[in-house]
Amino acid sequence: MAESLATEALVVDIPGRADGQPLDLAVRPGQVWGVLGPNGAGKTTLLHTLAGLRPARSGTVSLADKPLPYWRRKALARRLGVVFQERHDGFPATVLETALIGRHPYLAPWDMETAEDVALARRALARLELGGLEERLVGTLSGGERQRLSLATVLAQEPGIWLADEPTNHLDLRHQVAVMDLLAAQAVAGCGVCLCLHDINLAARWCSHILLLYPDGKACWGPADAMLVTEALEDLYGQPLVAAEADGARVFVPASRASHKP
Repeated sequence: MAESLATEALVVDIPGRADGQPLDLAVRPGQVWGVLGPNGAGKTTLLHTLAGLRPARSGTVSLADKPLPYWRRKALARRLGVVFQERHDGFPATVLETALIGRHPYLAPWDMETAEDVALARRALARLELGGLEERLVGTLSGGERQRLSLATVLAQEPGIWLADEPTNHLDLRHQVAVMDLLAAQAVAGCGVCLCLHDINLAARWCSHILLLYPDGKACWGPADAMLVTEALEDLYGQPLVAAEADGARVFVPASRASHKP
């Protein structure tokens, strides 16, 4: 069932920083939210708070109108998937074994994965161009392959809400496009998607909504067309930009500070 992830007067807890602007927004089925901001603005902290992995300073996060603390962890894991920016593997495992972690929320204690679970994990690996690597140890993969494995694991999980921190991290250009197409397809299929991104142009191309996070705690959000304007982005990053049209989409290119006229 399609469900929304919503915040009410949410203030994320960033050590050493005063309360930021409370967030009242909702990631709804069919939407792709892009969270943009400079280093230290709190993008990752926000994502972890939205996932229920760290407490908020104040306010609430709710899934399907039910605050996250009231969800059982397994039930929540069936509905909400998280792609972390970096993955640390605690013990040796194969690519297939790792992808099957996405099926764990559906298993009873001590149950083994079914043939259907294995088939679903294999399809997810193939979707991320990891077919044929099922028996490889994760420790032998490149950074880009590990990132795609993280995405495949969440794809096998089949959540209704995706939270992804720099999902194109370590990926070459072709795989960046493939991953963004995959996440957009999840939204078309009825999921809600929220991504922390550094690349403005990926956000401009694939996101329907944008949240801008400023280092001082200020924030603004709304439809992408309203948020992705040169003046707002220059203020966000402290960097002059030049906007242009390419292939039917608006793109932003850093301008030389020497030639920039305030």
